[in-house]
Amino acid sequence: MSDVLRPRRSVLYMPASNERALEKAKTLPVDGLILDLEDAVGPDHKESARENACAAARSGEYGHREVTIRVNGAGTQWHDADLAAACAAGPDAVVVPKVDSADAVHAVVAAMERHGAPDHTRLWAMVETPTAVLDVAAVASASDRLAVLVMGTNDLVKELGVRQVPGRLPLLTSLSLTVLAARRAGVAVLDGVWNDVKDLDGFEDECRQGRDLGFDGKTLVHPGQVELCNAVFAPSAEEVEQARGILTAWEGAAGAGVVVHEGRMVELLHVESARKVLATHEAVQARA
Repeated sequence: MSDVLRPRRSVLYMPASNERALEKAKTLPVDGLILDLEDAVGPDHKESARENACAAARSGEYGHREVTIRVNGAGTQWHDADLAAACAAGPDAVVVPKVDSADAVHAVVAAMERHGAPDHTRLWAMVETPTAVLDVAAVASASDRLAVLVMGTNDLVKELGVRQVPGRLPLLTSLSLTVLAARRAGVAVLDGVWNDVKDLDGFEDECRQGRDLGFDGKTLVHPGQVELCNAVFAPSAEEVEQARGILTAWEGAAGAGVVVHEGRMVELLHVESARKVLATHEAVQARA
């Protein structure tokens, strides 16, 4: 399965310093986990969090869940040790904050190779600064090891000096440019977090906006957000039925360049979109 079609509807940040949270994560219906060594972990707990995250990545106890480790950023006192340990543990990916350029991607990938990261350990690059957004196309295509772009919307709000408002108008340019870059490069792209864990209506609205914008899924900060996020980012029953109808009409036309289904013109591009919907649906159903 390609990285773009691999289900990443819900990707939950978990503080790697919290052993109870890491244990609970084994039972959550998430598609992916980001075991965090950065923002969610205080300076006094960095080393123990690193040990916990690496042990979790090695354990093989998380089933289908994609297990990633977010290291501290380049230039911090913990980055090199985090990266070396994560590469040795061999998670599904290493998540790196504030990846601002293609050169930064090259540097991280070279370090991962020096540290012996297995081929299956991919790079997820966080897009969370104006510099990253303005160079995101180069970032996205800088290395075959890069599999996912992750929006860091909280940091981006801070760096831009904008307000967090319903509808995210101040962020729409950054969000759309990142999706464009991901699609051009053929990598997946995840939306940023929703901070108000009690406001599920606002969270659902933002999930739907993210899906409408083209994101493959959303990063989360609380287990209570998982099931709603999964539902929004999976093809609906209506979308699956429509996709099947398009393919049936197309195949029944015996090679005609254009067919009509339910009064609408169907061309090859619609067929390709329908196939993607069904492939995504099948991948999601395999997780059930």
